[in-house]
Amino acid sequence: MQLNFKEIFTAFMVLFAVIDIIGSIPIIIDLRKKAGHIQSEKASVIAGIILVLFLFLGKSILNLIGIDVNSFAVAGSFILFFIALEMILGITLYKQEESTAMTTAVFPLAFPLIAGPGSLTTLLSLRAEFRTENIVVAVIMNVIIIFIVLKTSARIERLIGQNGINIIRKVFGVVLLAIAVKLFAHNIKALFEVT
Repeated sequence: MQLNFKEIFTAFMVLFAVIDIIGSIPIIIDLRKKAGHIQSEKASVIAGIILVLFLFLGKSILNLIGIDVNSFAVAGSFILFFIALEMILGITLYKQEESTAMTTAVFPLAFPLIAGPGSLTTLLSLRAEFRTENIVVAVIMNVIIIFIVLKTSARIERLIGQNGINIIRKVFGVVLLAIAVKLFAHNIKALFEVT
């Protein structure tokens, strides 16, 4: 096992920007109000399991249904693009459905809010560039931060305020937009080279 701190830090930052747990605080608070309670441990663990499983099995699952990684990554880049637009422009493209306390930890919190199409696509892209063990460490670090944010979301909102959350959301939106463009450009090029 060869851990590379540069790879871990880069993978951590990319996943952190894609998951955008800080920018999701308003959604988390809204879910807490609707459901009454959020199971932070359950949501964090389920999201972590989904991310790690997809890291190892994602390519095989895609091959099984006849989709290559580049096509999946191009589709994922569109999702990232729209998520970034939501964050930057403050619009809502994804409609949140009514949820109960029982299902909130799994849907929409663990999936698709935390371990969504964007983060799953990003994992496959990272796997092409970085060693798997470094990505696993980056995922675990993100899951720990997700758990802390879920547990303390109300306090974080009071501490940095709505304006602070909006600024963070817009900054990470621009980062995410850049990631989406890079992901699209790299994988669309790879698709045309194959054909």
